[in-house]
Amino acid sequence: MTQTSVENLPGSLKAVPGTDSDSLIQLVQASLDEDQAVEPVIIDLSGKSSFADYMVIASGRSARQVGAIAEHLRERLKATGLKDLAVEGLTHCDWVLIDAGDVVIHLFRPEIREFYNLEKMWGGTVSGETHETDA
Repeated sequence: MTQTSVENLPGSLKAVPGTDSDSLIQLVQASLDEDQAVEPVIIDLSGKSSFADYMVIASGRSARQVGAIAEHLRERLKATGLKDLAVEGLTHCDWVLIDAGDVVIHLFRPEIREFYNLEKMWGGTVSGETHETDA
């Protein structure tokens, strides 16, 4: 695996999040768009949860795509200098969880996403476009 620096990222991915969760969510959204994630949903948890400001839910078309999206996102987040990045589920890539501090990202295979239906639990809705919702 090669190291990625912020300077080497495509233009839309150069936002350096630091501690700003809004900048971090922009980087996550751009990364998901770049990797053609399916039906990304952003749920605003600000003031509603103590564990994160945003939850992002997206799918890949297969376990292989879920793994690739997760790896690319992890590299891009690390390139910004984000510390304490935790990734779970890369072994099987059915459901990959990326904990980026103020933003928690869930990447699913479509049938696993449908089974757990996190959008319903947290008040988000699935559509063809990324959007924020009130949870």
